[in-house]
Amino acid sequence: MIYHRFVWSSNYACMKTALYPKYVSMLLMLLTIAVYSGKSQAQSTGQLKGTVRTESGLPVEFATVTLHRAGDSVVVKAEFTDADGAYLFGLSAPGRYYVAASQVGFTKAKTTVVDVATDSQTLPALVLRASQSTTLNEVKVVAQKPLYERQADRTVVNVEGSSLAAGNTSLDVLARAPGVTVDNNDNLALRGRQNVLVLIDGKRQPMTGSELADYLRALPADQLKSIELITNPPAKYDAQGTAGIIAINLRKDQRLGTNGTVQGSYGRSQYDKYTAGLTLNNRKKGLNLFGSYNYANRDGLAMLDIHRDFYSVGPNRQQTLTGSSDQINRSRMYFLSHSARAGLDYTLSKRTVLGLVGSYQQSRSPGQIAQNQTTLYDAAGRPTDVYNARNTRNFLSPNGSINFNVKHNFADSTNSPELTADVDYARYRTDRLQELVTNYALSDRINTLLVGDQQGDLTIMSAKADFTRPLARRSRLEAGVKASRVSSDNDVVFRLTEGALTIVDLSRTNRFRYDETILAAYGNWSRTLAKTTLQFGVRAEQTLAEGRQAVGDSSFTRRYAQLFPSAAIKRTLSKNHELNLTLSRRINRPSYGQLNPFRIIIDPTTAGSGNPNLRPETSYNLELTHTFKGTFSTGLSYSRTNLPIIGVVQPETDSTVLSTAVNLNRQDYFALTITAPVQPAKWWQMYNNAVFYYSHFVGNLAGTALNKGRPAFNLSSNHTFTLSKGWSAELNGSFQSGEQYGFLRVRPNGQVTAGFQKALWERKGTLRLNVADIFFTQKVRAVSAYDNYIERFYQRRDSRTATLSFSYRFGNDKVTPTRRRTTGAEDEKRRAGGA
Repeated sequence: MIYHRFVWSSNYACMKTALYPKYVSMLLMLLTIAVYSGKSQAQSTGQLKGTVRTESGLPVEFATVTLHRAGDSVVVKAEFTDADGAYLFGLSAPGRYYVAASQVGFTKAKTTVVDVATDSQTLPALVLRASQSTTLNEVKVVAQKPLYERQADRTVVNVEGSSLAAGNTSLDVLARAPGVTVDNNDNLALRGRQNVLVLIDGKRQPMTGSELADYLRALPADQLKSIELITNPPAKYDAQGTAGIIAINLRKDQRLGTNGTVQGSYGRSQYDKYTAGLTLNNRKKGLNLFGSYNYANRDGLAMLDIHRDFYSVGPNRQQTLTGSSDQINRSRMYFLSHSARAGLDYTLSKRTVLGLVGSYQQSRSPGQIAQNQTTLYDAAGRPTDVYNARNTRNFLSPNGSINFNVKHNFADSTNSPELTADVDYARYRTDRLQELVTNYALSDRINTLLVGDQQGDLTIMSAKADFTRPLARRSRLEAGVKASRVSSDNDVVFRLTEGALTIVDLSRTNRFRYDETILAAYGNWSRTLAKTTLQFGVRAEQTLAEGRQAVGDSSFTRRYAQLFPSAAIKRTLSKNHELNLTLSRRINRPSYGQLNPFRIIIDPTTAGSGNPNLRPETSYNLELTHTFKGTFSTGLSYSRTNLPIIGVVQPETDSTVLSTAVNLNRQDYFALTITAPVQPAKWWQMYNNAVFYYSHFVGNLAGTALNKGRPAFNLSSNHTFTLSKGWSAELNGSFQSGEQYGFLRVRPNGQVTAGFQKALWERKGTLRLNVADIFFTQKVRAVSAYDNYIERFYQRRDSRTATLSFSYRFGNDKVTPTRRRTTGAEDEKRRAGGA
């Protein structure tokens, strides 16, 4: 449903415990066996340790130290020295070895050959002498990663440093990513398919729809490092998200010492938009402290025009017009947010790292005003009534979360078994106050005042552990478990005033509590051969969901357990050609807001509501990708979705409509994806992406049978220009063709965005200017058609915005090497969501 931004949503939930099915227990046993076997494998025969120093006795930090077999000088292991110049090698086999050390600006040194048995030996200090033959001048590396990268299983958007990101929101940047679309209802779609799982730093945000969009609007794009678009995720990820995963990664400062970044921006459309932020980082030895604060103040405008025709349906589906209406909606949007994040990473030992991260965000929308003017007509086109409605909304949502994480290697080797674990706790509050005043001009109906007061409380607890163990013959085993519990309570009271009489509107007042528990376990095996890479995995998830409504008969309890297999085969055919085949089964559970049966009144003829009868949708996804010269790729994909969840605007009476979500019977999806990075000149890089797809829907709603599909395509092209004297520029364009989405037929739309940036003061400062949606073409026109009802609407917001921003990096410029890991933890918070 497109104009959901005018629907006042309610979005929270909760969970209870459930029992694992038998196959979950088997996977837990597999994890236990793998951990203990990993511990036994990690036992070392002996150790070699020592230090690297200069001639004056000072420790040499980050020197490259290599361990060699004495017989053939083959490198067995490699390490960096720590802040004290120390190194340590663990060995799994006795023998004769020697150690060599090197560092830029010094001559190489090595120890004598030593015999290693089962004990630990401390070698004499290696002394590096300053090189006399070569003096290196200061070297400045000014190149940066390309904005878009195509990898084997995902597309990566490197946001950091992009002029198009400056002063914009994360939602703005996401909308320009290849194959990603954001409709005016803030629903995300990946390659033409909705129901995408969104992760931020590996954790799922407990919101969907407009609330997720508001969160991303509060997160400045300057804080992003990259965005990963994963269309067919492996078993280690949650099975949620039938269309795939969008993983958003935040920036992490790797510089040593104390440093940070300060930034601010001013944007202008019809209204002003301000952002400001500060990031601080202190990294030394085994401790890293970090924190950030961001502020956003954005005013905006949303515009919606609607024409509705109502019909009676006779024999042979003959339509007879019974009435119609015209609506003009204008909504002034105010959005304020404060967000802060702080944490630490502590190296407990060379094998163990602990982490603690806390975050807080407060989003507020004071006095948001929506004006609605509606004219009702009879079958002959004569006006029967005119009313003006003024909807004032106040919204406040403070939320906070804390995460504790640990990473442990079972041996000193870089290829040792590894265990990561995360524990998360989060709490979200929501207070919404709405006042709807309706004045009737032609009829004798009494003017009304409807006041709705909603309060929501959501508590999230989750724990997850992942284990990775390298096996013989270039194989790898991954296994993990996860448990999450959510407790949610929504309470809404409506008061209706007609004339001098005020009553509690019992038809709309209600309380909805939703509990949900998901327990999961997975196992994944992969092996790399000479020209082939294999990966097979399975994830088991058990769900217990319970919804309770104080008024009405919409309470429910659901229990179900399912398996989600995945597989991937990658084959190198030749130097220039590579094939990759992936298969997965995924699920999309209804968000809590989609299940919440609250009736939200937009105006006297339009209401929004959740649907407690929604069922989860499941899909099988198959994709074959060919890559040429490691850059050009062509992909063919197919998915079959059972009980697809779609948003609809359906007729209720001969003059009113309801915005809600429903299950259809089936959706078949075919797609051809083409990715073509091109470099026409040294100073010009181009990334082109095209998705040609066909979606076919089958279902029945409001007495109307649906068996319809339509070919569609999405095109995007991004151009990066590296100019002289610190100047650079970017140009981004995207186009979405017309498409069929359920009962909705959407017309084409697109946008063009351009930006410039100038590096200042030895690249510590950056001045950026960009203009989004230059030609003001990012508009939505669509038709929703049933046998007894047809709606045509035209929606747009102030998307054409010019933004000027400045950022400055201060502190130590020295960069520490990235900590090497054989795998990363991908913990997500439990799902909650908007309608």
